[in-house]
Order: sequence, then C-alpha cells, then structure tokens
Amino acid sequence: MKAVVFDRHGGPEVLEYREAPDPRIAPDEVLIEVRACAVNHLDLWVRQGLPGLDLALPHILGSDVVGNAAAVGSVVRHVQPGDRVLVLPTLSCGACASCLAGDDNLCRDHDVLGRRRDGGYAEQVAVPGANCLAYPGDLRWEQAAAVPLVFLTAWHMLVGLAGLRPGEDCLVIGAGSGVGSAAIQIARLLGARVIATAGSDAKLERARSLGAHEVVNHATHEIAAEARRLTARKGVEVAFEHAGGPVLEQAIASLARGGRLVTCGATLGREARLDVNQLFGRQLRVMGSWMGRRSELVEALRFVRDGRLVPVVDSVLPLAEARRAHERIEARQHFGKIVLVP
Repeated sequence: MKAVVFDRHGGPEVLEYREAPDPRIAPDEVLIEVRACAVNHLDLWVRQGLPGLDLALPHILGSDVVGNAAAVGSVVRHVQPGDRVLVLPTLSCGACASCLAGDDNLCRDHDVLGRRRDGGYAEQVAVPGANCLAYPGDLRWEQAAAVPLVFLTAWHMLVGLAGLRPGEDCLVIGAGSGVGSAAIQIARLLGARVIATAGSDAKLERARSLGAHEVVNHATHEIAAEARRLTARKGVEVAFEHAGGPVLEQAIASLARGGRLVTCGATLGREARLDVNQLFGRQLRVMGSWMGRRSELVEALRFVRDGRLVPVVDSVLPLAEARRAHERIEARQHFGKIVLVP
C-alpha cells in the first residue's frame, strides 16, 4: 500500500510518500480502507520527537480515521465488511479498574492511534474492533475525519472537567485550531457566552460565524485585559487553553473568582509561572486534560449527526502532500482541520 512514512525525527521534510507493508489484523481487529485522515498537532510533535516517547521507526502518523471496513477479525461482531466506520482515536486496555469504570482516558496504557501504533496516513490501517464507531450520518468523508480527536478533547474539557453551565462566560483561546473551533461550538451549545481569541481579523470573523459572541485579537491585545473588559471586570468562569507558556498565564489572569481553567497543550511552551496566592485567594481551579472518555465522543457525535456541531475543514489535500499540510499548520495558516485523502 501507499503511505506517508518517516524514518527519522525532524521537520516536514522527513515525511515520505512511498510503499509500505500492508497491515495484518488480529482476530479482534478491523482493517480499514482509509477514505480520509485529519492532521493534528500531535502528528507534528510525534514527527519532531516527543521527549520520552519510545517510537519504533519507520512510523506512520494519523489519529483521525474514517473509511470502509475492508476485513473484519473473527471475534468482531458489530462491524461487517463494507461498513462505513469512524475510528475512536484513543487506545486503552479495556480491563483495568479505570476502563471498567468508564474512565478509559485514565488507563495506564492509554494512547492515541498514530502516536506509537501506526495510524491513518495510509491507504489502509488496522485498528481494534472496539474502536470502530458508527459513521456519523451523511457527512462527507473529509468532514467526518475532522471530528474525532478535537470534538472528543473539547467535549471532555468543557463538559467532563469544567462543567460549563448556561450563562457563564467562556474564553476560548486559539479559535483557528481544530480544537478551538470545536470548543466554540460546544460552549455555545451549552448556553455559555463565548469570548474567542485568534491572531488575525480573518480568523476572528470565522470565529464569529461559529457562534463566538465576542472576539479578541491576541496578536494585538492582551488576553486578560480584554477578557476583563468584556465581562465588566468580573472575568470568565471558564478558560479553554491549549498553548501553554505565557498564554496559560494570561488565561489564568482572565478567570473570575471560582473560575476554572482547562488546558490540553503546550504548543508555545511547557513552563508557566503560577501565583499561588492568586490560585487559592481567588479559589481557582486549574485542570489538565488528555483526550477524553470513549462515552464522551459517542455523546458529542449525537450533536454532530443532528447538525448542531459542525466539523470545520480548512482544506483537503492528497495524502502525498502531507508535508504541505504540516507546513501549513506550523505556519498557523489554517482555520479548522486539514484533511488528507489517499
């Protein structure tokens, strides 16, 4: 089969479109004929070399996979050859106390397709049968591929962790990212007032079209000052953050008394300063998030199917142009998801 493979860590130039061995499936697995695979920032980190990630090379990236079931393992009962499938991107053991309690995201073996295990930058990929979910309605392949990881992540952050409530102010940082575009819609769906940030006026207009009530250009304005101005100095009840570094510091400074911050990334820096007096004095909560529960994606997909949550596709590129997709994300030129099609 054709696939995008890398043999060493580095920049986008290490990605090569070439022949790769056809995957083989175990009895509890399904072979997916990939019709579309979205690109995530996680792909860039894995390609560059995550500290502590022991990765077998050569490797195939890609977490967000949709396609047809080409072959089905002997013990898989809920999938038939030819079925359209959306793949749950998270992997867990299914047998530990956390998994049995429904908290599969807390499993000690928790991982993501395309991180250690070969993913969907290929014509075919083998996935656990348990990860094959029903295809979400009449979405085009490229739309469906833009759903799994970002809607799972944003739903877990805003619903599962922050408990965002109607009438609250919610700050969404990085509206142009896939997870940011999902968070705006989920926060609006929950009845919150959404304040979204982005680095260009064009992206801010897109954020408004997704439902943001107020927007802030974080390239020209200080996030915390604007958040307080737009809330009559109260601050926001919930801040949704995934940049880290000084942006996380600004997000914390934007919070109201009793406010909650959820973060899932560190694209701008792994370290940030925290004023502990402010933390306990204002009774703030700072929560880290890594993906989410299987049940949360299933819940979010209900709203995708009925059109209340809409996957945002920036562009669709041939699989052979995966390098260009990575370059576009690194240059922050995208709004929403870039999707690769074989």
